[in-house]
Parts: sequence; structure tokens; C-alpha cells
Amino acid sequence: MADLLTVQYKQTGRSSNLNAMGMREMQARAYEARDAQYLLLKAPPASGKSRALMFLGLDKLHNQGLKKVIVAVPEMSIGASFKDTHLTSSGFFTDWAVQPSYNLCVPGGETQKVKAFVRFMSDPDANVLVCTHATLRFAYQELKPADFNDALLAIDEFHHTSADGENRLGGLIDGVMAGSNAHIVAMTGSYFRGDAVPILLPEDEEKFTQVTYSYYEQLNGYQHLKSLGIGYHFYTGRYLDALHEVLDTSKKTIVHIPNVNSVESTKDKLSEVDYILDAIGDVIEKDMKTGIITVKDDTGRILKVADLVDDGPLRVEVQNYLRNVSKADDMDIIIALGMAKEGFDWPWCEHVLTIGYRSSLTEIIQIIGRATRDCEGKSHAQFTNLIAQPDAEDDDVKVSVNNMLKAITVSLLMEQVLAPAVIFKPRSRILPGEEVKPGTVVIEDTTAPVSDKVIKALENMDNIKAAILQKPEVVAPAVTGDADPEVMEAVEIPKVVEKLYPDMDAQELQTVSEAVHASMAVQSTGGLFDESELPEGAEIIVPSGVEDEAPAYKSDTKAAPEPGQKSPNRKFVLIGNKFVNIEYLNVDLIRQINPFQGAYEILSKAVTPSVLKTIQDTVVGMRSQISEEEAVILWPRINEFRKDKGREPSVTASDPYERRLADALAYIKRKAQERKAARAQTA
Repeated sequence: MADLLTVQYKQTGRSSNLNAMGMREMQARAYEARDAQYLLLKAPPASGKSRALMFLGLDKLHNQGLKKVIVAVPEMSIGASFKDTHLTSSGFFTDWAVQPSYNLCVPGGETQKVKAFVRFMSDPDANVLVCTHATLRFAYQELKPADFNDALLAIDEFHHTSADGENRLGGLIDGVMAGSNAHIVAMTGSYFRGDAVPILLPEDEEKFTQVTYSYYEQLNGYQHLKSLGIGYHFYTGRYLDALHEVLDTSKKTIVHIPNVNSVESTKDKLSEVDYILDAIGDVIEKDMKTGIITVKDDTGRILKVADLVDDGPLRVEVQNYLRNVSKADDMDIIIALGMAKEGFDWPWCEHVLTIGYRSSLTEIIQIIGRATRDCEGKSHAQFTNLIAQPDAEDDDVKVSVNNMLKAITVSLLMEQVLAPAVIFKPRSRILPGEEVKPGTVVIEDTTAPVSDKVIKALENMDNIKAAILQKPEVVAPAVTGDADPEVMEAVEIPKVVEKLYPDMDAQELQTVSEAVHASMAVQSTGGLFDESELPEGAEIIVPSGVEDEAPAYKSDTKAAPEPGQKSPNRKFVLIGNKFVNIEYLNVDLIRQINPFQGAYEILSKAVTPSVLKTIQDTVVGMRSQISEEEAVILWPRINEFRKDKGREPSVTASDPYERRLADALAYIKRKAQERKAARAQTA
């Protein structure tokens, strides 16, 4: 099927260029916040978070008086990202070095590693330790929070923690923050969670200085990668029989097979690998030293395939081989189960083919990250999710529809983070003479300046969007053409914001909700467009009551543009097939945008009418019950329907919109009867 999302990038090179201290753009941004005691760094895979931490840790050791740096990673293999690194050769003031005795990301039991950790804390000659999250948790049981005084505790892949009382890593962070003067750097490539538990409680998150480097900034700043596609392919029967439709052996590919407990699995993972090898081509040999399999595909190409599914003795050798891959010809296809995801680095990977639904949004984003490394010769990266097509005759049709909707949620969310983003800035926070960055929407708050809570929420907008898009009552109607943007704006978004920020007052909730709605609408149509990049003959609309005066063109030369020249410091938003200056964007224009229209149009073309009807019929039960707020919104439409059709909307209508109107009318009638009965009782 066609991709639900395809994003083109400009190859500016900014995200990979180095400054005078050897820092990439994201690393320099993080370094600017180096004095913060609690720092939350949100940046996509491959943006250089490991080295950013090296810069931060060394500054805290040499310039801020700290004595120790402790780096905790989720698994041993990721510890290699923090190996000794010669930073002075690129302009930094010192190098990163880890004593071998305090590199605890090595084979061995936890008992000895915990002893080494405890010894490190009192060793005056040691200042850097690298360990796994598990070692940190076990060592913490032998220590007091105060033992972390004057130390930097850095948690890589911070999304492994949460505010859940059962999450021991989360409890450890809380204890260290409350019982010591330790500094904390929390790093994550995906701040989204697949469950309802937040990573940090709002009151704890407020203590962190946030540094965010967006997916768009990262990918747009590459030198080689031009585009990213996110698509879904539906199969019936066994996934193995549909594999040939989506597996392109000419592309460097990682195939993630389904968990053995999932409905997609055949329950025999080794046989699945054999079938995939047959789909690739003819197996020629298996190297019994490295474990690498040589296969000839249908075109005669000789391919090297790595099997990370078989957990026999050779898997260690396969992992060692992959760790030392140094050129494109060293590997062609990797077959994995539960591996080759978070922290796995194979820059030449062009395609990640994931079979079956994945419950964790974080896992999906980490998988996509395997293909989005910048690499010479790679112009396009592709994520494909092969998932079961809903079947009306299947007893588990509701499960398969729900899985499909959750999978598509990923593309809707990625659409929000992969396009050039709108920046929201309150007028009260703009300094006299300050130039507002192009593409900024100014929140008029001079009479009632917004609070720090609102600023923090706006900085955390991606997490709010993730919470919204993970609500079945939002996504279900969205992908079946039954979305109601006004209900989402007035009901669903405010409900999510209020749940995430329960201490906000009504005005604060409204400010944040309006900003989130505007951002979702803009991002869904491609984000911001430079005026210089508008297509030839683009129609630009100016809202009534607005005088279109182009702002003065600003450049280093201070030269004004030639007559008729397009000014690159003006940003535009696509509404329908017309463009509007972001400065003139208003509520009425935003309401014209359905953020989910593109997903619905592609989905409706990708499945048969009968499958689409099955999906629509199934999601009716996923819709939330009518609320009073939604009934108030729909009441004028009910009256309009009566006037137009000469009858009331029917709950048995084939049109889902009419059924929703009928549900709202039934709710209103029921409430009217309840009020009438209550008055009769009090009379």
C-alpha cells in the first residue's frame, strides 16, 4: 500500500556539522544548558546523545566541582557508546576516558559489578563509571541517597523509567533527587509511552531544564538522507505468505519477527527464520565461525544475512560480527526478535520491516530510528509494518481493528514530529528589541501573562499529542472518515491537557489546548513552508480584516529584497490547496483543517470497501459515550439535520456521522427526561 506518511528533507547538513569544540548542533544546544542541576534531553536516535553526555559530564567534573559521573544504560551492548573518546582532537578541552575496572557493561555477574560500583563511589582516583540500569538499581540498594552527593547521575534511554510506584528506576531517581545534591541528566530518543503511566510526575518534571532537539531538525540537517516513508501493509492468513510483497532484497533491511506470544506468530520462531531465508533466496552456506548466512537472491546477488533470532551459542559470534561491521558490503539483511532496536547502530539500514502490532509507541519509534541514520549512498529510509487485515468473519475482529488503529497512531504521531514545527511564544516573554524567529505564533497575553506552567506544557507538546492520539475515541473515528475536528478541539484536547496538568486553571487549560490544536492542524498539512519554497502559482489567501504587509527582509547585508522577490523569513501554512501566512492564522482557519484527513484517504484506498466497512462498524463500539460538552456542540447540527432531511437522525443509519448525531439526540432527550422527573419529584 502507499505510505501513510512520506516526508522530504532539505539536506542542510546542520545536524551533522561540527562547531569549534567538535559539537554537532544538538550537542551544542545541550551544552548551553550544562549548568542545570536537572537536565532532560529529548533528541531522536542518531543525534549524538552519548557524546553530548560526555561533554556535559566532563564540564561538570572540571568546571562545576562534581567528583563523579555515573552513566547508566539499559543493556550492556549500549555501554559501547560511552567508550574512551578522543574529544580534544576536535577542539574540546579534555578527553573522555573510562577506567576498565569501572566499565561494568561487560560479561559477569551482578554481585561483582555491585561491589565494583560501591567501591567506585569511595575511590578518590576514579571519576567515570558506566553500567546498566540493572546494576545501578542493585547498587542503590547497598547505598544511601547521600552517597550520590557531588555526582552526576546520567540515565540513558530515560523512557525506561516511569512515575509508577512499582518502577524501581523511577523510585531511585526520586530518592536521589530528594536525598542528595546530585546532578541528573536524563536522555531519551523517545519521550512517548505506550501506556498511561507518565515518565515523570508533573511536579518533578518542573524541576528539570528541558532541551529538545526535534526529529525534523535532525533529519532535515542530514547530508545524504532525503526522505522517510512510514507505511502499512495488510495481510490475510499467515504473514509469511505475504512477506515477498514487502521484502525488497536490494535494500539493507532489518526484519523484526513477531513475539512468540503474539497472534501473528506461528509459535515456531526458528521455522519462521527458515521461511524468511527461503523468501530471500537460496541459502549457500553458513559460516560456523561468525554465524553469518550467505544467500543468493532471485537476481543472482550474493547477500549476507544475520540471524539474531536463534539464541544458540553462535548468536554471540553474530553479535560480535555486527559490532564490527565497517562498510555497506559487510551486511545486507538482519532477522531479529527482540533485538536490533534500541541502541543498535547499523547506519546502512534503509528499511525496517516490522511484522505484527507493537504495543509500545516507544518501541516503534526506536525501530524507525534504526533506518534514519545518515549514510553516504542512502537517500530514502522506510518503515513498513506488516499487520493482519481485519476480517468480519474473525472472532477477534475487534482485536485486529484495535491493533491496526494503534499501529496507524504511530504515523499520525510521527506526522506531528517530522514536519517543521510551529513555535509558540507569549508576547509577555518577548524582550524589547528581540527578533521573533520566523514561524513563531505569538500568544497575546499582555493583559494576563501566561504562567511558567503553560510554558512548560508548550515545551512538552509532543507528549500531549501522544496522549491525545493514543485515545481510541480520537483515532477510531479519525481513520474511518468520521472525525469531528470541533469535538476534538473543544472536548478531547482539553480533557487530555487537564489530566496531564490538573493544577492548571481554566484560562491556562484553554491557552495550552488552543496551541496544541493549532500545532496538530499545521503539522498535519506539512508544517511550515518558507515563502521561497512555495510552488509556482501557489494561491495565497489573506483573511478578511487583515492588511497583508510583508515584513522587511532581514539578512546579514541588511539589503531589501528586489521587487517581487520572495522573502524567506515569512512562513506559510497549507490549508486545503491554498497557503496562509502563519502570522495571520486564526481559529476560524485552523478549524478548516482536519488533521486526520490524509490518513483516512490513504487507508480507504489501501483496503477494499468491505474491509473499510468492517473497520467502521467495529470502531463504533470504541467511540466514547456522548458527553454533555459534545452534545452541546452537536445540538445545532441536529437541528440543521432535521431541517434539511425532514426527520431526526437514526441510530441505525449507515452513515457514521448521522449515527453520532442520533446518539447525541438520545443523550439530550434522556437528560431532558431526567430533569423533568427531578422537577416532578420536587414539585
